[in-house]
Amino acid sequence: MQSPCAPRPYIAAELNDQGEALPHAIRRALTTWTPAAVIAVAVTVGLGACSGHESAHRAAAPKPRQDFVAQAGDFRNLHTMTKVRNFYVDNRLGHLDEALAVANSPRGGTYPVGTIIQLVPQEAMVKREKGFSPATRDWEFFFLSVAATGTTIEKRGTADVVNRFGGNCASCHQGAAARFDGVCEENHGCAPLPIGPDVFHAIQESDPRPVQ
Repeated sequence: MQSPCAPRPYIAAELNDQGEALPHAIRRALTTWTPAAVIAVAVTVGLGACSGHESAHRAAAPKPRQDFVAQAGDFRNLHTMTKVRNFYVDNRLGHLDEALAVANSPRGGTYPVGTIIQLVPQEAMVKREKGFSPATRDWEFFFLSVAATGTTIEKRGTADVVNRFGGNCASCHQGAAARFDGVCEENHGCAPLPIGPDVFHAIQESDPRPVQ
């Protein structure tokens, strides 16, 4: 039996095609290829993350277009609205602050969808969605009957609604400078009204609908 301390016989290491001992060749291969593999994995992960982000971006639904089709119940006593100088403003889609900012700006602006503007209880203009009526800047005009029981819509439309004085609403409002979005006031470019502010104030105060 061979002694434990006896030298073991030399066994030559198997060589690869380049004449290197296989353990050394394996170590060199690992040293050479491991960084490249790490980079490849990182690039793959990065591309996957970008692709996922782009997919999520594409999957995000666009904001739905808003419109407001007014019904009789949307027209209430003028004193439930916000008064701006001689007219009243409201917005049924929650954009009142934006509407008031436009109404109070000397530079004008575009009123948000859902805005209701009234000078007297029997007439109103309502901002509809973009493209509803380019000729009237997307305003819909209303002729109303009002009573203690509420409001009745007698006529609604764009180019064919006539006010209580016999004037065509669209024609009157076309005189307003573009920056005022079709809303008439004394300095907006519209033809003057046949009655003065005192008469309008009396009509506004006579609104018979309940203040809720």
